[in-house]
Amino acid sequence: MTPSLILFTISTLVAELLGSPAPASPPAGVVDHTAAAAPAAYWTPERMAGALPIDLLSSTVARVGALAERLVSPRSVPLSAVRPLGVDQRTIVRRSAVGSPASMAVNTATSGTPWPGGGTITTTVGRVFLTLSGVDFVCSGTAVRSANRDVVATAGHCVKDGTGAWADNWTFVPGYESGRRPYGSYPARRMFVAGPWARDANDGYDVGMVAVSDRGGRHLADAVGAQTIGWNAARGRQTYTFGFPADPPYNGEHLLYCAGVPSDDPYKKTQDQGLKCDLTAGASGGPWFSGFDPVTGQGQLTSVSSFKYSNDTGSMYGPYFGDEVKQVFDTAQRA
Repeated sequence: MTPSLILFTISTLVAELLGSPAPASPPAGVVDHTAAAAPAAYWTPERMAGALPIDLLSSTVARVGALAERLVSPRSVPLSAVRPLGVDQRTIVRRSAVGSPASMAVNTATSGTPWPGGGTITTTVGRVFLTLSGVDFVCSGTAVRSANRDVVATAGHCVKDGTGAWADNWTFVPGYESGRRPYGSYPARRMFVAGPWARDANDGYDVGMVAVSDRGGRHLADAVGAQTIGWNAARGRQTYTFGFPADPPYNGEHLLYCAGVPSDDPYKKTQDQGLKCDLTAGASGGPWFSGFDPVTGQGQLTSVSSFKYSNDTGSMYGPYFGDEVKQVFDTAQRA
């Protein structure tokens, strides 16, 4: 037996005797947290219905309080006052691969519209339920294609309250619709955010990646499918964003979308892009797709819903998925 084979055999036996190794430390620039399992019966229908949407209003100033209120300038406007803007809606009708008309019409420019179609968007996007400082909240998230088949992409403030506490009782419910949980719930096991979010609550890095536990031995992506992620994508491309807005005039029970061409942050406070979108709080963490196919419900995830400015509540902003966010994702998919 060669020395290398002896060493391999010994290391294999040691691994079998000791079990799985401890979670690897994340690289510099990534902050992680090992999640405690939520009590099995914590997220009852009543508790889910009572969870509060995390406020979207923000600048790069601060986040405070148990309600995770986001401070803004020049003045704070409650999202409950936001109403649809009546954005001009241009409709496209897709045809299926065999040439017959698709059974849906999807708007290429719309703001806060119920999703009229199907596809994997209806299984891979879901609601996120979490507890921060003893208060139950709700966000949105997406199952993404990853090496461990367990990663959910969402906003950083739906995972960690900036420089404050990590979320407890974090659970992803894919395919949520009107209180139904057709694919069950997937609790967090490890959470990851970018360093600038954890240190400074920097909105330009308001991204969270969560590795969830499997359900009955089946990984999340195997059960519901997964969306691909794109890095350093061209800016200003046609974009579709989805989420479960829960502040009026919405109730959080249905999947809604916005569509259009985003533009750079006019205030130059972040590298984010903004999209005309009236989705309210509760849509935080919902996916932004480029190259989205309304028939298949597949696209390339290039951002997540993060914040709104107080003097422009008709626009949603999302962080740019550059190398720093890729590092967070790569760490999560190895967890």
